[in-house]
Amino acid sequence: MGSESRKEKRASRHRRVRRKVSGSAERPRMSVMVSCKHMYVQFVDDNKGATLASVSTLGAENKNNVAAARELGRRAAEVALKAGIKSAVVDRGGFTFHGRVKAIVDAAGAAGIAVGAKKEK
Repeated sequence: MGSESRKEKRASRHRRVRRKVSGSAERPRMSVMVSCKHMYVQFVDDNKGATLASVSTLGAENKNNVAAARELGRRAAEVALKAGIKSAVVDRGGFTFHGRVKAIVDAAGAAGIAVGAKKEK
């Protein structure tokens, strides 16, 4: 069964992650997408099916390396805080939690968004 393309394998991993990760209005899903040219972050309320906030590297000069990922994570946290989002669950989108994806999430966490934290009771 090794005839699946890279795209199909990533989609399969993403479906597996999405079975476990779901966002709500109080704690939206922080969806991370990394392509060859750009990176995107969205905060999604899955109950409504609505995007609450989003940011990307479209139009940026330094657009696809770890430094740009850190900047994107910081900007994502600023936009989320303006939208009233204080915590989020991370959806890595089928990508390995390494490099650019990890830099985005770590920078967002350092900028004030509680990512990956357990739910408060």
